[in-house]
Amino acid sequence: MAAAESVPRVVVGDRRRRGWLVATVAATVAPIAFAVVSAPPGSAPAGAALTWVLFVGSSVHVASTAWFYCVPEVRKHMVAHQVRYLLVPAFLVLGCVVTASVVPERRTTWLLLTFFGWQFFHFQKQNLGLAALAARSHGAGSLTVWERRALTVAGIGGVVALLGHPDLLQVAGAHRTSALFAAGGVLFASGVLGGAWTASRRRSGQRPAQFLAVYAVSLIFFLPVFVFASPYAAVAGLTIAHGLQYLLIMGLVAAGPAKVDSSVLVLVNIALLLGLGLNRMSHLHGASAAGRALYGLFLGLSVSHFVIDAGLWRLRDEFPRAFLTRRLPYLLAPAQL
Repeated sequence: MAAAESVPRVVVGDRRRRGWLVATVAATVAPIAFAVVSAPPGSAPAGAALTWVLFVGSSVHVASTAWFYCVPEVRKHMVAHQVRYLLVPAFLVLGCVVTASVVPERRTTWLLLTFFGWQFFHFQKQNLGLAALAARSHGAGSLTVWERRALTVAGIGGVVALLGHPDLLQVAGAHRTSALFAAGGVLFASGVLGGAWTASRRRSGQRPAQFLAVYAVSLIFFLPVFVFASPYAAVAGLTIAHGLQYLLIMGLVAAGPAKVDSSVLVLVNIALLLGLGLNRMSHLHGASAAGRALYGLFLGLSVSHFVIDAGLWRLRDEFPRAFLTRRLPYLLAPAQL
């Protein structure tokens, strides 16, 4: 009887695993293509559709991190690690609010470039995590050291190129540095070629097509930065893709294997309501002192999201590994299904 019952569980696990992978690749490729097609000409504002999708991929996805504070077992872990989950976010928020309030807008270029550099490196860290998850869930084993390094180098190359071409980030007052952009291109190409080579060195049984698909899109994630001159074509798609990847995995975690009907509903409400607030604050950089303080709050909450995620999704640590395995057994413990 037990053996008979295990069969549908395996089938369901396979279906969920396949569904996550297909959805992840689609959530990466489709937004980038959509942004390229929908990018307005020159310095014209984005259309309604692109603006709405950007809102979901940016503000809504950042706001969804607050859901973790509503989960009792996660909240208990956060209280036990107050420095990362309470004190550091509070310090970042306060620091950004004060800086944005005191420093004139024309002198905040360095602050915005630092923020964007951290943000886009955070994007590649998520790509690395997704590639590792695809490898683990599809029997490819762990990512090798060189596969991880290749993803990191490709991501750093993309970040360096963006800092060398700040027009793509629409940072007023920042100047383009062609040498920095070129250096970023060299790093990106080195990471992509190195990643392709090291993945090809895997034994045939350890390179399933599913894993290679996620690894490939993670490697070339920053390609639009080097292809397009339009900020929306080069950068907006990356932002949307990152946000949709995150919202997908967050939705799966919130749903979990247990029948907790309120979890997804709570996640959706938090993400939308707080996302609306973040979106409104993100446009106040040129406002009065009070408005700039709110803009600083937006920056502080955004970078806090980077810090919180870096802890809660780190599978090397005991709590994230146990929590996420309970919530996503078909991805993190497929052999047990």
